[in-house]
Amino acid sequence: MSSNNYNSLHGGKRPASSRTVLLVVLFLIIAIAGLTYVKWWPYYFKALKAAAEHSLGASILTGDQGTAPAPSLQSAWDYGMVYFKSVWKAAVLGILLGSLVQVLLPSRWLLKTLGKMNFKSTALGGVASLPGMMCSCCAAPIAVGLRKKNVSIGASLAFWIGNPVLNPATLIFMTFVLSWKFTLLRVVFGIILTFAVSYFANRFAGTTQVPDEVEEVVNQPEEPQGSFLTLWLKNMGTMLLTIVPAYFVTVLLLGAARAWMFPVLGAGSMNAVLAVIIFAVAGTLFVIPTAAEIPIIATFLSLGFGGGVAGALLITLPAVSLPSVMMVSRAFPRKVIWFVLGSVVLSGLLCGAIGAVVI
Repeated sequence: MSSNNYNSLHGGKRPASSRTVLLVVLFLIIAIAGLTYVKWWPYYFKALKAAAEHSLGASILTGDQGTAPAPSLQSAWDYGMVYFKSVWKAAVLGILLGSLVQVLLPSRWLLKTLGKMNFKSTALGGVASLPGMMCSCCAAPIAVGLRKKNVSIGASLAFWIGNPVLNPATLIFMTFVLSWKFTLLRVVFGIILTFAVSYFANRFAGTTQVPDEVEEVVNQPEEPQGSFLTLWLKNMGTMLLTIVPAYFVTVLLLGAARAWMFPVLGAGSMNAVLAVIIFAVAGTLFVIPTAAEIPIIATFLSLGFGGGVAGALLITLPAVSLPSVMMVSRAFPRKVIWFVLGSVVLSGLLCGAIGAVVI
């Protein structure tokens, strides 16, 4: 697309409503095509498999073994290869959409719909996450792109957290493989994290937050700073340089340390309070592909761990991870990051307490 064509889309004589529709439709076409190939179509067959076999395969933590391998360079590499083989398509799509958010979606439209501190913006961000079905790391670049367009902290967080914890496909898999009790717990705590925690995170925004009254910003003309291709390549390059290296390194480190993070405790302490705390913290930091928490939980249950540990992992494993937090750390105030991490750990502890009773 030439600079003139791009300028005509953003600031020419075409009415604002027509420009907005055209840009949003173009973004949606790319997003729908990518999600169909990476997520929706594969998950259809995965759902059929889960319904027929009541299994999603081996745990990514342990493979076919009963415990995770001892920390080593080899265990780090082995986990990294399995992990990246599972997520690389979604990761590429996430970075692509995160960069396109910044050049295709008009700022004025985003500010009107997702730019305020109120619950409506947060709710819309959470609802928009549902078709994505991405893990926290793959959704992180899109959340970063939204923040760079001045989308509110509540709406950006709701999109980021809602992708993994309210993933409709994962809920279907979970019902077939585990039970409806797990699915119900996941939905309840997923809603709390996606909508309530994200909304209250606005309180920690400080001066980085878009104010409630955005009409002056909305009415200002948008001034493009170059051709579409130039802007897109610049944003894509920035994301690749700031996100990929830390992402790769932290995945390897966590893969090496997984035997320490998820110890096989003695039979007498398998459902103890200490075990729930350990697994809630470990689950918050650890990184997994979409729906990988299901075989992980199934494996721990088969080893004799009770519903407390299962409940803690149910919400903490998918919600966030150390790599995904590092990916979004520059887009959100530090207080918001700590608030989200604390909320995920607390949700895991509460879900674990309930799980110890009902599972």
